[in-house]
This record gives sequence, structure tokens and C-alpha cells, in this order.
Amino acid sequence: MKRPLILIVLLLFTACASTPPSGQVPEHGARYLTASWYGPKFHGRPTSSGERFDMHGLTAAHKTLNFGTKLRVTNPDTDRSVIVTVNDRGPFIRGRDLDLSYGAAKEIGLVEKGVGKVKVEHVGRDMRYVKRVPYLPRKEPGPGAYTIQVGSFTERSNAFRLKEGLEFKYDNVYVTTILLRGKRYYRVKVGKFDNYENTYSIAEKLADEGYVTLITSMN
Repeated sequence: MKRPLILIVLLLFTACASTPPSGQVPEHGARYLTASWYGPKFHGRPTSSGERFDMHGLTAAHKTLNFGTKLRVTNPDTDRSVIVTVNDRGPFIRGRDLDLSYGAAKEIGLVEKGVGKVKVEHVGRDMRYVKRVPYLPRKEPGPGAYTIQVGSFTERSNAFRLKEGLEFKYDNVYVTTILLRGKRYYRVKVGKFDNYENTYSIAEKLADEGYVTLITSMN
């Protein structure tokens, strides 16, 4: 009598395991996501990957996909497609999964509508986005001595936008300020670590995602 119940539980578990989390894109097959676009306000500003945002380029922002991920995005209303490269984090508005550059949204006829469902397929990755962790001579300065710097900006808003993007996946993201030769810099950092091995492991993960990283001493 218990076997039908067990079978139902197993089927539900299998279905849940094979369904990617909300907003994610499977490596095989397609998924419909809610897309929007961004343009003039951010044109020329640094993206989370470190590139300058070109509103006329064919790029996209996603909350967690590795930088360099290539996606085919199709607007079902127009049946037009475009291939974009993920180089930024976002969208930061609840209910949206993908932020297309103005150029990409224009290609598929999404500009006037602004927000809509699109078909998204994973088509590969540009491996030039993968970074390496710069060599740092190992030191033993004591407990709680390491952190990972992911960006340094002269504009406060750029630093806090990167911080917000990192917080989609990472805890303990913070911004510090420093004055160098009369100029203020806002540095975005991840974590406070007690040993070098843990620090390097997280730095490698960040670098593989496409972030520019630097392990620094907190002393």
C-alpha cells in the first residue's frame, strides 16, 4: 500500500532535481525568462566584469551566470533572435531574470515593450573572461588577516553597484575607502579569512566566474 506513495515522492524529487532554479539557464535545452533592457544611464560605466558597458553592444546582465556565457535570446512576439554575452550582474528589480543591452533588445524588438518573456538558450562561453588569481607571496600575519579585493573605483556608485551584484552569490561583501595622492578610492571586497588556503579557494572561484581578484592582507 505504501509503494504508490513512494513512487509519487520519487517522481516529485526527480522533477525538482531536473528543474533549474528560477532565473537559471540549463546548458542543454531552452527556458523562458523575463527580460528587460538597460541603456543610456549606464553607457560607458564599468560592468561587474570590469568592461565598460556599451549600450549598443550585444551583451546582457544576469544574476549568477559566469561572465562570458553566451546566450541565444529569442523574442516569441517577433520570432527574432540575438546572441549575447553575459558581462554584468543584474537585473536588480524583483521578477526580472535578464537585462539586455539596448542594442540586443533592439535586435529582437523588445525596446518599445520594455519587459517581456523571452526564450533563452545556452550556446557556450567565451573563455577569455576567465581570470587568474594574481600571485601573492604567502604570509602568515595572524588570524582574520586576509580579504579579496574585487574592484576599486573613484565613483562611489560604481563600487556599490558591483557590491550589489556580488551579493547575489556571496556573503560579507563590503566597501572600504582609501585616500591616495588626494584621490578617494572605493574598494569592493569579499570576506575576512583566517587562512590563506580558504582565501585562495574563494578567489579562484571568483576569478573563474570572470571577476578581477586580488588577495590582500587586512593588516
